[in-house]
Amino acid sequence: MLDIPQLLATELSLKPFQVTNALDLFAEGATVPFIARYRKERTGEMNEMQLRELFDRFIYLTELEERKATILKSIADQGKLTEELRTQIETCLQKTELEDLYLPYRPKRRTRATIAREKGLEPLAAWIQSLNQPQAAAVALESEAAKYISEEKGVKTAAEALQGASDILAEAVAETAELRRYLRDYLMESGVLVSRIKADYPEGSTKFEMYRNYQAKVKTIAPHNLLALYRGEAEGILEVELTFDEDTVLGYLESQEIRSQQRPIRDFYRQMLKDAFHRLMKTSLIGEVRAAKKLEADIESIKTFEANLRELLLSAPAGMKPTLAIDPGFRTGCKVSVLDQTGKFLEYQTIYPHFSGDQQAQAARILQQLIEKYQVELIAIGNGTASRETDEFVGEVLKTLDRKPIKVIVNEAGASVYSASEVAISEFPDFDVTVRGAISIGRRLQDPLAELVKIDPKSIGVGQYQHDVDQKLLKKKLDETVESCVNYVGVDLNTASKELLSYVSGISPAVANNIVAYRNQNGAFRDRKALMKVPKLGPKAFEQAAGFLRIRNGDNPLDNTAVHPESYAVVQAMAADLGVPLTQITQLAARLKTTDLKKYTTDTIGEPTLRDILAELEKPGRDPRAEFRYATFKEGIKEISDLKPGMELEGVVTNVANFGAFVDIGVHQDGLVHVSQLADRFVSDPKQIVKVGQVVKVRVLEVNEALKRISLSMRSPDAPRERPAGKGNGKPGKPAADPPSATINDLMAKFGKPRK
Repeated sequence: MLDIPQLLATELSLKPFQVTNALDLFAEGATVPFIARYRKERTGEMNEMQLRELFDRFIYLTELEERKATILKSIADQGKLTEELRTQIETCLQKTELEDLYLPYRPKRRTRATIAREKGLEPLAAWIQSLNQPQAAAVALESEAAKYISEEKGVKTAAEALQGASDILAEAVAETAELRRYLRDYLMESGVLVSRIKADYPEGSTKFEMYRNYQAKVKTIAPHNLLALYRGEAEGILEVELTFDEDTVLGYLESQEIRSQQRPIRDFYRQMLKDAFHRLMKTSLIGEVRAAKKLEADIESIKTFEANLRELLLSAPAGMKPTLAIDPGFRTGCKVSVLDQTGKFLEYQTIYPHFSGDQQAQAARILQQLIEKYQVELIAIGNGTASRETDEFVGEVLKTLDRKPIKVIVNEAGASVYSASEVAISEFPDFDVTVRGAISIGRRLQDPLAELVKIDPKSIGVGQYQHDVDQKLLKKKLDETVESCVNYVGVDLNTASKELLSYVSGISPAVANNIVAYRNQNGAFRDRKALMKVPKLGPKAFEQAAGFLRIRNGDNPLDNTAVHPESYAVVQAMAADLGVPLTQITQLAARLKTTDLKKYTTDTIGEPTLRDILAELEKPGRDPRAEFRYATFKEGIKEISDLKPGMELEGVVTNVANFGAFVDIGVHQDGLVHVSQLADRFVSDPKQIVKVGQVVKVRVLEVNEALKRISLSMRSPDAPRERPAGKGNGKPGKPAADPPSATINDLMAKFGKPRK
């Protein structure tokens, strides 16, 4: 069997000790964030990405080895396991190839070949196969086949006997691993996906219009196009076909299988191979290629979702300040909630600023009173219905006040999902969904990460075809992303919700619940050691979690840093040597810069950990996220009808896809910046230019009010688009025309849906 650690070291360009130690830590239950942060000496400073790639491949190879054992036993029990076959199976590295090798031996239902064998035609098939040699003499197949005519066995004619022999040989060809592998690769390389909209759907009646007469090579089709084809097919709107040159396929099979120069044998084999391909290989191979491309598209789409989710979770927090949050509305009014500097709910009101007369004046008075009463510093306004109108109303109210809170329009994607969730109900059982929604909008301005972890990542609205990809893989990768972000930022032990705590390394949802219960009963934690008193939080969980939990203004200044408790003794030794008290750890960091760190290394703490400690001591308690910025939407631009080509606006990136980025410019409908309009140069990956939450300047290119589509640009007005060498005409630096607006409109139809 495979030497998995050695194979992983070779495949991933790692040293054997890195692989072995990382796998040992994984087996011990250590999490990826913990290993990457606190076990750098053991892994040779592997980062999270390397560790996750290693563990994913390890799991794949482990499952592969388990499957090999099952297959070897099955074939051995049949008495058909040869040494050559054993070697092929044991050295196989891919599940698809393994199943190809097993295919001839897999138990199956009765087939035409099975029936032919039952009729005693296997010797005839073997005889014909023996004649398939370059030097074989000419023979009359019908004469030999006539010997197998048997009323008892149901063989009535020589032609039936030859057909049965052909069925046996066809099944053998169709189950030959080498042939299947070659043809699968051929379809992947040369196949073309062709789609048509069914006759039931007239032109312009479906969102899949761009796929009415569409074709793309299998090997180069973009992930979002492939997933769109499969969705349209699943919805019964599209007919999708994988086409290829069947003459080339049959020619290849003949070149591999026909050796005889005698016409009767060659003609027999040509018919047999044609039957083998069309009846036994074509459908399954097309299915395998489609499934393989679907997996590729899933992985790429999930990567895009991961990247967008990471940027959203790591969005800069406005800070834990008194906040007034508004969930806007016209007819039902605006729901207003006030939160204190810890995110605690204080008061709720419904105001009607979009009614006339007394109700509008009353709404202004209520806002004024709430702002003054709670010394509000932040105002969060959801970006849904009535958002811009509410924004303008609040702006007018603020002109009458001496206190000028920062006013921010907040992306409320997923707020309605949260407000109806069990999490929200347990937090605020006495409030309805509208109040909970307003609270969520305010909290996600204060600290996006702490609030967004309460929402299923799929509902946050930064994915691409998230309902069409492998749901198990999607959940795994998104959960890993949330875990990575939470542990990167660190968690305030005394204010974190149980949902946030459950993503901390080593802490299960049950233990997170116990931490909150202990905190509610005993008051704020004064030091990390007190965690050991929490029920079910044992030494292992403490080791995994402690470094990612922060205690502000606690008994030990190191508890507000990412320094792990296991390293406290080293820091204390440093402080004692330099005569600096721990209460002045920033001074300790400055002094350590001129000190030889090697003198503090131990068997378990090496220079990588010491460098991390030094970096932490320079900025104890500092949030690693970027500085807070927010977009200022242009006054007077509230609806899509207010937009005109050429306008320059400020907006916020809400989603990034393979074909471009969507930007909220304050008109209730995101605009699309196509990939060709993201920069003055050629862009192959939009994520290299923009990220979710980024404030950008855009120019309006085109507006289609009827279809609610907005085309935007981030390029300079007079900048020609650059084509890379090898694309289009192949001449670097040659200006190329922008894609037609129809292309952008089609993309908008698929992805740029109005917010609710």
